[in-house]
Amino acid sequence: MSDTVHVFHNEAESRFEVLQEGQRAELTYQRSGREILFTATSVPSALEGRGIAGALVRRGLDYAREQQLTVQPICPFVKGYIERKPEYQGLVKQDSTGGFA
Repeated sequence: MSDTVHVFHNEAESRFEVLQEGQRAELTYQRSGREILFTATSVPSALEGRGIAGALVRRGLDYAREQQLTVQPICPFVKGYIERKPEYQGLVKQDSTGGFA
């Protein structure tokens, strides 16, 4: 990917966004106290393959770290991303078996 992906945090809509070519990719979330639940990642097919979903998730997780929030990865893409990136695993609430809650 040669272009830089600019992720915008749209707090009013509870999502992180990337706008390219007139289309919007997004990572939606819900805040509950000191927790953030990442609910869905959506990238239009015309924007796929550019690293946009990863950029969205990375920005969302960095935001959670900055705000000292516990992460609940409801979205399968977010969960898989965290499983592959040890630097973000400490943000996730663990269940009694050591897996993600």
